[in-house]
Amino acid sequence: MKYLHTMVRVSNLEESLDFYCNKLGLNLIRRTDYPEGRFTLAFVAAPGDEANAIELTYNWDPEELGQARNFGHIAYAVDDIYAFCANLQSKGLTINRPPRDGRMAFVRSPDNISIELLQKGSPLPPSEPWLSMPNTGKW
Repeated sequence: MKYLHTMVRVSNLEESLDFYCNKLGLNLIRRTDYPEGRFTLAFVAAPGDEANAIELTYNWDPEELGQARNFGHIAYAVDDIYAFCANLQSKGLTINRPPRDGRMAFVRSPDNISIELLQKGSPLPPSEPWLSMPNTGKW
């Protein structure tokens, strides 16, 4: 058995590609339209980690995706969690669970998929502005 990918449904493919590629820094591996089924699949992955992709499934007919938390989250390790979160903030993203502990943070995609960011190796020493930053919304 071999892990292939994780699939999440998205309500706006372009907005989701902007989030995953332009903001989080993932690469678009491939994008395929299926007119007969009225959907598009886009696969994104971290640079150098293309074997572990996320499949973004966009159904052309509108549907309400809701805010269920039964999915859980997608997690990525980052070299410097403080710098990574500051970069996301500079791109207009809300850090829903700031990295107060120097180890873990959460953001959410346009479709409310929780993305966990984990510091590679040991946690960084706690520092401001993260240390006193409150949680925002759900994560």
